[in-house]
Amino acid sequence: MVAELHTYGLLRKSFRPEANIRALRTCWRERAEYVQQAGACIQRIQKALTEMNVQLTNVLSDLSGVTGMKILRAIVAGERDGRRLAEFRDARVQASQATIAKSLEGTWRPEQLAILQRQLADWDHVRQQIAACDVDLAAMMKQLPDAEIDPEPPAATPPSKPTRRRQKKGRSSRNEPSFDLNAELKRVTGVDLTRIDGVKEMTIQTILTEAGLDMSKWPTENHFVSWIGLAPRNDVSGGKVLKRKTRKVVSRLATALRIAATTLRQSDSYLGEQFRRLRARLGAPKAITRWEPS
Repeated sequence: MVAELHTYGLLRKSFRPEANIRALRTCWRERAEYVQQAGACIQRIQKALTEMNVQLTNVLSDLSGVTGMKILRAIVAGERDGRRLAEFRDARVQASQATIAKSLEGTWRPEQLAILQRQLADWDHVRQQIAACDVDLAAMMKQLPDAEIDPEPPAATPPSKPTRRRQKKGRSSRNEPSFDLNAELKRVTGVDLTRIDGVKEMTIQTILTEAGLDMSKWPTENHFVSWIGLAPRNDVSGGKVLKRKTRKVVSRLATALRIAATTLRQSDSYLGEQFRRLRARLGAPKAITRWEPS
């Protein structure tokens, strides 16, 4: 039945990106799965430490950091003295060596130590896989052509009063690729999209891998929003709208945009003001999805 309708030209073809974008999407999705697996390993390590009453997570914000990994590897190697383990403290850690040593006073149970050893080995393996994906991603990004955009002179704008902007934190995420992803994204898109508040390199890369660079596949921006499942579905009966809910669509692109929208809460930009206004009136879930131009 579907094939017959297609022969009559009654069906529109589904979106399918180019071969180079599909290859990039496959590698990017694989890398995202490894990142999730690495997070699961850290959670199991935290649970094993809690079962042994080792409260290391109360003094270290991230077990996968320099200090946390050194302490965990020393524990797996057989070290049990809290004072010696606290000597691995990095200078950037706010907690003192005495505080870290106090948090390492627990009951060293063999079965939990075995879990700790296995999860640490799994974490190392997953990090190696992520590094291998980064090598492939860097090679694929270099194969993408440069953006063909004619440079335009900047428009003259009247001087405006300086606005107070919150400084972005310089700390980069450990899950970011090991190569200069921002430079490659600027080269292939022709513009620095990270200037948009809430949008970072990981978000742009997800947009690139899921939708590609050619936005002419969608007639308007409304079609694009509907494709990723962010447009409301109006249930109309008798000329009256009964429900306005977004469709339940599993879209990595929509998830990335929602995560980017949540970061606008702390932004002093126009988008941040709009997000806080909608959040106060509609609540956080609807404010993340809904947009009302003023």
